[in-house]
Amino acid sequence: MTHTSSGRLRRAASFTLTSIFLTYASTAHSAELRWSSPTDPQTMDPHAVNSAPVLGFLNNVYEGLVRRGKSMEIEGSLAESWEPIGTDGWRFKLRKGVKFHDGAEFTAEDVLFSYQRASSEEADTSSWFSPVKSVEVVDDYTVDILTHAPNPIFPDSIANFMILDKGWAEANNTVRPAKDSETYATLNTNGTGPFKITSREPGVQTVLEPFDGWWDTQEHNLTKATFLPIANPATAVSGLLSGQVDLINPVPVQDVDRISGDSNLKLHQGIEARVIMLGFGHNHSTLKYSEETSGQNPFQDARVRMAAHKAINAEALVSKIMRGNAELASQLVSPQMKGYSKSAADRFGYDPKAAKALLAEAGYPDGFSFGLKCPNDRYINDEALCKAMAAMLTQVGMRADLNAMPVRNYWPELRAGNFDMYLLGWSPGTFDAEHPIRFLVTTPNKEKKLGSWNFGGYSNARVDELLPQIQKEIDPSKRQSMLDEVALTVRDDVVYVPLHVQPLLWGSKNTIDLTQRADNFLMLRWITVN
Repeated sequence: MTHTSSGRLRRAASFTLTSIFLTYASTAHSAELRWSSPTDPQTMDPHAVNSAPVLGFLNNVYEGLVRRGKSMEIEGSLAESWEPIGTDGWRFKLRKGVKFHDGAEFTAEDVLFSYQRASSEEADTSSWFSPVKSVEVVDDYTVDILTHAPNPIFPDSIANFMILDKGWAEANNTVRPAKDSETYATLNTNGTGPFKITSREPGVQTVLEPFDGWWDTQEHNLTKATFLPIANPATAVSGLLSGQVDLINPVPVQDVDRISGDSNLKLHQGIEARVIMLGFGHNHSTLKYSEETSGQNPFQDARVRMAAHKAINAEALVSKIMRGNAELASQLVSPQMKGYSKSAADRFGYDPKAAKALLAEAGYPDGFSFGLKCPNDRYINDEALCKAMAAMLTQVGMRADLNAMPVRNYWPELRAGNFDMYLLGWSPGTFDAEHPIRFLVTTPNKEKKLGSWNFGGYSNARVDELLPQIQKEIDPSKRQSMLDEVALTVRDDVVYVPLHVQPLLWGSKNTIDLTQRADNFLMLRWITVN
């Protein structure tokens, strides 16, 4: 894989999608796949950006100690087996004979190095390792991961912890990841996974080919897979209908019937684990994008946040914007997730009259203006949802100035705190309710590796107290009781405004068989072209 110079990037960006389609249409055969999604992975570094487009894509290239199967169950990957070390942590027995794409042998030193890298301050994945006290190499194929307290769900929590070759990283001066700058690992890869990247043109195309030295049994029949990021949904659908692409993810909700009714195509449909929500700048002392309100931040008042909740007609968003292809959400995880709280299952209803009354009670009878940040290429109908919600909020006096942008620019804006309110989607990597508490609700703490996606800086001492207890509690009823308390706190304090659970909508040629997982990761190793 080669570097892409800035000049080459500029030239590549000028290519039309039609020219790309025509090039691949002339070379493709039955075992090749061309697929598209709106978001190009921001980086090829598996520790630099903790986002689904990056992790989902790189799960085809890199591997972890464990992985998720077709039904999201945890199974061995680079570790053949694992067992608790009393209450001190977990021992992982590593798979022998595994090779990286460049031929280097996989050993325990690569696990230790990858832990040090992925848990570093520079890594966006550092929160994954907040329960970890240390990682110790027992021998070349045995690793102990010791935790601060008993942690029964720890193996589930590292399914996306991908292993880099220590020697490769050191040789290429990429010992630490970089979120917002370019390194060798942002454009180049060297994993142990079933596919290797043979060319990468960010924003244009990425080509993968099977790794002949992969340790596992091959289930796919692909000889080549080309990813084409297509931000415009209509262009993606057009490409699928014309045969210029073989698979698109997602199918726009307005085109579901069109795809399902075409005998040459196949609609793959389900419910994702991802909850779409609105967040607030809890720790912002003043609004950043208001025309008239200065020196104060109304969203620090729970009554104002409740007003925002009641101003939004989530049912209408599901029926109109999502065309019925979503489920209402009441909390930060869907009912399918472990630890979902039945106690917090009821969401606050749409009530614009009550919203206006709450604003007046909080001291804003005439409302106020503020900035709403949203991505326009990350979630299904994200910009359309934000436009509709901006109108709903404005109707009760909360005048939203919407700024929608590509996700590549969006995450840096959120990390910099450049918002008053923002849109976020969250899919728990562990499929457990502890996950969003750790990332989205716990007080941000770099030293403890907590709250790394709590962009608004919400802080609650009781939630912080409960999280480590939830992580170590083995008794299911005691654990659920604590999860219920947190869910009710998050709901009643309106830390976020949950909107809906995003649907899974993929479209493909009818010659393609695949497995659609609830994490919305497209796994090439399960795709066959007939």
